Amino acid sequence: MSEFYDFTAKDISGNEFSFKQLREKVVLIVNTASKCGFTPQYDGLQTLYDKYGEKGFVILGFPSNDFLLQEPGLNDEIKNFCRINYGVNFPLFEKVHVRGSKANPLFKFLVKGAGDNRYKGAIKWNFTKFLFDRKGNIIERFSPATKPEAIENKIKELLGDA
Repeated sequence: MSEFYDFTAKDISGNEFSFKQLREKVVLIVNTASKCGFTPQYDGLQTLYDKYGEKGFVILGFPSNDFLLQEPGLNDEIKNFCRINYGVNFPLFEKVHVRGSKANPLFKFLVKGAGDNRYKGAIKWNFTKFLFDRKGNIIERFSPATKPEAIENKIKELLGDA
């Protein structure tokens, strides 16, 4: 079993979420922020989720205030902002640190390459994206500048051309 499925996190409402429920799903993890130049990517992320969510694709959004304090709100404020402004209904999680000594364990795993040294490296900004296959293996890491629509073909491939 992939170490990926051993993680748990608290969703944005404070409920425990086990990554075990992600087995057999294609997963995109994104560190997000509401006051960032890349914040409009929520639109593209939601579009992908709407299009492929029922086919086994899930996005996990992790708000973080680590970069120029671009996610200052509380969890309820973040959830409402995302829902009202971008129609976000993919899973969002409690605000976390994605870098430094206080980094969330999941993000420590991600910066170490998530089991594949090709994807190792610090998270340098909001909206860094990590794509996992149906077996919990990291497939690709995308920079913040990579728009969600630019990774659609990779997602379709992992879903079996869904």
